[in-house]
Amino acid sequence: MGLYYLTAFGKDGEKLLDESFEAATDHEAKQIGTQKLEEKDALKKTHRCTTASGQLILFER
Repeated sequence: MGLYYLTAFGKDGEKLLDESFEAATDHEAKQIGTQKLEEKDALKKTHRCTTASGQLILFER
């Protein structure tokens, strides 16, 4: 299991989401990240999901 970090920001720079979670693969992490963003109504906001080593796996500006 790998550790992933998910953050989302509003247009004014306010941090809407900042959490970590575990997933078995990068693909699974993308699915989990997308689901969490949908739950928080942040999918259309600026967001990113990175691995613990800093690899970017999900990004929207």
